[in-house]
Amino acid sequence: MEARPVAQRSFDKIIEEQIKRWQTDQKKKYKNPIRPVITMSRLPGAMSNALAQKLAKDLEIDLFDHEIVEEIATNAKRSQQIVESLDEQDRGIFDEWIAVLGDDHMWAYEYLQHLTQVVGAIGAHGHAIIVGRGASYILPKEVCLRLLVVAPLEARIQNVMRTYKVNDKEARRQVMRTEADRKAFIRKYFQADMMDPVNYDMVINTEHIDIDLAARIVKETFNSRQWYDYSGKK
Repeated sequence: MEARPVAQRSFDKIIEEQIKRWQTDQKKKYKNPIRPVITMSRLPGAMSNALAQKLAKDLEIDLFDHEIVEEIATNAKRSQQIVESLDEQDRGIFDEWIAVLGDDHMWAYEYLQHLTQVVGAIGAHGHAIIVGRGASYILPKEVCLRLLVVAPLEARIQNVMRTYKVNDKEARRQVMRTEADRKAFIRKYFQADMMDPVNYDMVINTEHIDIDLAARIVKETFNSRQWYDYSGKK
């Protein structure tokens, strides 16, 4: 079964399809009654997109990435551009007050509130992969497999150069800026160190572990782990 491109469907449609799938699933015998999710934190250029797509295809589950931004914009009645200005970034006080002058302003606390609601809804339904957006810190650790995808800086720069057809200088600038933004985002909203391995169940270095092997490792862990619901029951 192909991993479906979530961006082509509305969030409501995804949930509707998932509910129908769960109703069908109830007629089958599953090894794990809990429908867990995979949360994926990542360093830029570490090939996390390829890994997420591979896992979504192999596990036959939905993939949520930029779709979360789209849903926040819809729920908050704001433009996607405004939400993107807060998405996995730490907007400073000066930028915050400059933004107030606009007609389509969104405060950081509003963004976090809507982010928590959207990620929480996906987590409650389960059987999905959530890329970034602090999902590892929003959802209970008992119901998600928390991944951190990494690679050495130079390897990530080479990946960005190859993927986006940019030179070394531009790739380095993009990687360094995005990495700093993501770390600051987690620190500001969740008071956590994004790079602390204690915050994850698995840390995958894609420098020497290719995507197929990484996906097999994650898939085996995902299917073998004993999952618990919110009450702590198996």
